[in-house]
Amino acid sequence: MRWEGNRESGNVEDMRHGGGFGLGGRTIGIGTLVIALVGGAIFGINPLTLLGILSGAPVAEQQGQPQPIPANDTLARFVSTVLADTEDVWTQLFQQGGARYDQPRLVLFRGAIATACGQGQSAMGPFYCPADEKVYIDLDFYETLKSRLGAPGDFAQAYVIAHEVGHHVQQELGITERVEGLRGRAGPAEQNALSVRLELQADCFAGVWAHHAQNARQVLEQGDVEEAMNAAARIGDDALQRSSGRAVVPESFTHGTSEQRQRWFATGLRTGSVKACDTFGARAL
Repeated sequence: MRWEGNRESGNVEDMRHGGGFGLGGRTIGIGTLVIALVGGAIFGINPLTLLGILSGAPVAEQQGQPQPIPANDTLARFVSTVLADTEDVWTQLFQQGGARYDQPRLVLFRGAIATACGQGQSAMGPFYCPADEKVYIDLDFYETLKSRLGAPGDFAQAYVIAHEVGHHVQQELGITERVEGLRGRAGPAEQNALSVRLELQADCFAGVWAHHAQNARQVLEQGDVEEAMNAAARIGDDALQRSSGRAVVPESFTHGTSEQRQRWFATGLRTGSVKACDTFGARAL
């Protein structure tokens, strides 16, 4: 992905100085993180609970004030540049629709952090909190993505950010609130089905961003699309369940299959259309 020299976002909060993987003074290994990440995705268990079981200690919460990103921190600067690019794309698309796009903030952290949605942990992977309209990411997740989940590449990393920003777009469009209203009246199976549609739409929105970023700034290099498609495949619910040695249980899916995640990302990338991302109106996902 071509990103050097592009604008960096002013909406990044670097909270990493507050500590590392704090588990009662103990360090969490990447293997432990993967177990908690996969276990949480498959069984619906709070990754914090799994981390406590695996480590024998509670996760410590980070404190402190945001700090500037160090000039030599290439990965953090890359994430900031991707965020800036999503800001440019979505601001323009909202303006074209006669609306205003309120940009999210992105928080870099290590280990655990307090959010308006409760305590966030590295084992969750990157996540979006609609209550404070912030994207949270522990950059060590990218090592997990590359080494443990088999999805290397800078555009795979960009896809992860764009997906979480896609959840913010859903918040801005009022989709999140409507889905939460439906979830409150639904049983467990229907709640999972709604979650799948929400996640697949965020994948599609990530593709919409990539479409417009490419048209405006030619950010894509050879192999970039394949990197994103591979990442989408590696984090499908069916792929995660198989990698854990468990049977594939479609009723438990909350993010969609590998094929579905790839297809909806490709839909956004091909069309560049928000309307084409109507996963809630689609008969088949």
